[in-house]
Amino acid sequence: MKEFQVKKNVLALGLGYFLVCLATPVEAQKVYHIGSLNTAEQFTNAFEGFKSRMAELGYREGQNVRYDFYNAKGREEALNNFARKMVQDRVDLIVTSSTSATVAAARATQGTDIPVVFLSAGNPQRLVKSFASSGSNLAGISSASLEITGKRFELLRELAPSVKRIVSLNDAGGVNFQANLNEVREGAKKLGFTVWEIELRSREEILKVLPTITAKTTDAIFSPPDSLITESIEFVAKQAITERLPLITSLLANVKRGCLATYAANYFELGKQGAVLAGKIFRGTKPSDLPIELPHKLMLVINLKTAKAIGLKIPREILIRADEVIE
Repeated sequence: MKEFQVKKNVLALGLGYFLVCLATPVEAQKVYHIGSLNTAEQFTNAFEGFKSRMAELGYREGQNVRYDFYNAKGREEALNNFARKMVQDRVDLIVTSSTSATVAAARATQGTDIPVVFLSAGNPQRLVKSFASSGSNLAGISSASLEITGKRFELLRELAPSVKRIVSLNDAGGVNFQANLNEVREGAKKLGFTVWEIELRSREEILKVLPTITAKTTDAIFSPPDSLITESIEFVAKQAITERLPLITSLLANVKRGCLATYAANYFELGKQGAVLAGKIFRGTKPSDLPIELPHKLMLVINLKTAKAIGLKIPREILIRADEVIE
């Protein structure tokens, strides 16, 4: 009888524990809310690379991470509005894909604990304390796009040795306007190029000035890493082909849109680099403790179809050197 009573008590305790477990809510898995701020369609590839690597790191969309994607399409007001909205939504992280987007995100997150990871910034020096530490809520990767402007001019010289005059299309309202001009002037001076600098503030201005860019007024066209110019690059490429002018761009994606060539970082790969930084931040590392990174690799891409259209024969040694040839 005593043995039966003990078993009865044990059973009662077990049942009680089971009922308590049922009454205790299971802690839900945290779902990270990430906002992506972009300035042009061509930078979207960086975010795709970011998402791809995040999934490999265990942050899977629809399971434990949620993404909001915003593309300002070169409009500064929209950029600032999107940045403020993400702060109001209390996202866990903002990822950006250009210097101007990063400036907007940094401004909007001041006074908050929201980290910002920039997947590509052509001029990060103006954003951070040093490459060793941002000294703020920012972390990320420099695209090195400004620093290699001279390399792109050297590429132009290899592709078209007779070039003496170049026209540089510049976004006068862009955050990198002066930095771009400085790099263009320095690179052109080293190679003896004469530069025609055109300042632009809208797509309408781009379309208006394009008919003046002809084989009589210049020998080549250069497009710096500006969102405004990138958004209209097809129009620029069409004019370049019509006038049989080599068009050197600062973005890999623009070569597929008709530009002749570039030497630049792969934005998809930059996005993957940025995901590793985001993972470290989610695991507790402060953004200011993460040094600013450089691209793991720069790529040489040539559009052979465009070269043929403008009557330019690409030297075999350059084609062999190229990471990608578009035919």
